[in-house]
Amino acid sequence: MENYLREIEGKQAHDPLFIAKNKLWGSSLCKYIEGPLIVGAGPSGLAAAASLKVKGVQSVVLERSNCIASLWQLKTYDRLRLHLPKQFCELPFLGFPSDFPTYPTKQQFIEYLQNYANKFDIKPKFNESVAQAEYDCTLGLWRVKSVGLKGETEYLCRWLIAATGENAEPVMPKIQGMEEFGGPIKHTSLYKSGEEFEKKRVLVVGCGNSGMEVCLDLCNHKAKPSIVVRDSVHILPREMLGKSTFGLSMWLLKWLPMRLVDRLLLIVSWLILGDTARFGLDRPSLGPLELKNLSGKTPVLDVGTLAKIKSGDIKVLPSIKRLKRYTVEFIDGKIENFDAIILATGYRSNVPSWLKEGQMFSKKDGLPRRPFPNGWKGECGLYAVGFTKRGLLGASMDAKRIAEDIERCWKVEAKHNTTFASSLLPLSSL
Repeated sequence: MENYLREIEGKQAHDPLFIAKNKLWGSSLCKYIEGPLIVGAGPSGLAAAASLKVKGVQSVVLERSNCIASLWQLKTYDRLRLHLPKQFCELPFLGFPSDFPTYPTKQQFIEYLQNYANKFDIKPKFNESVAQAEYDCTLGLWRVKSVGLKGETEYLCRWLIAATGENAEPVMPKIQGMEEFGGPIKHTSLYKSGEEFEKKRVLVVGCGNSGMEVCLDLCNHKAKPSIVVRDSVHILPREMLGKSTFGLSMWLLKWLPMRLVDRLLLIVSWLILGDTARFGLDRPSLGPLELKNLSGKTPVLDVGTLAKIKSGDIKVLPSIKRLKRYTVEFIDGKIENFDAIILATGYRSNVPSWLKEGQMFSKKDGLPRRPFPNGWKGECGLYAVGFTKRGLLGASMDAKRIAEDIERCWKVEAKHNTTFASSLLPLSSL
């Protein structure tokens, strides 16, 4: 191994490409990591770190924020609960406390994640924002540049795990006339409670689970919400026949084909909720499970919003044409006045902004090119967790796969207890 390292160092000294990269990356501090480097300390990153820990593999977790699960802690509204029963949202090797309700609150889920990090002794490096990650063919390692409170650090690692997930950055649509509107226009990542909108006319753009729940929250705080429904949407009751709709679906799929399960779900939904199309909520041509499987679009699990739509407390409106001062013009020609607009337009991956590779991740949407369940592994020790469009359950599945794959390499390399060294860069082992 020592001879091998000397050979690498010799190549580096005479490799103009390597020298150019060093000048480009020029970092005052460089650290070699023996185990995997995980980017992101959300549920996916924690699941990956814990799964590796159980296999005896130590990892380093970098997190741009100042806490774990920053999306949950800093960018979610107060009334949020898990949309699925807790047994489908557990991370590997730790269940929820038995006294937690079926659908834990936001604070209970954050408490669970903090206990999870403590149990597996996961200590992320906070306020470390990854600016660039690139595989160095000369070294046979990933070079990861991070910007923190104390400056830049370059990490060298054999395995790189992208765990920033599908919801790294809010999607902010461009609407004609936004600068003219005059009232507040905010993304749901900045929305906490409907209390600040009491008695105000609020337009919510987006009819996913967040948009629907924000509308309900606004109603409960005596606001006057309307919701923009730009596309067809499946609305299902959260529970059917005394069981969670999700749990019932998973059970039925063990015995029946997906299309038949979809038909059953839609029949029961119609019996419980009625014809949603009557209220401007047309259903897609594909069933809810088939649509989820093909596009990743999640059906809305109703928690009371539909009743408010039926009663007229929430108005359903078509797509926006343009904004004027405290006024919204819709594509059907209607014009209505509003005091504020909330964008429930979702999130996107930010992987293409920092990961410099073109094989595993699509530059268009920042998601793995290979569909589930094969999108977790790339080339040269690159992995992805939290990009399945299947929530926490999908992230947990990928975390276990990644840990098993790295463990096989780790056992081989663990026989050689050698620390990487370079004559060109000052390295310190973590």
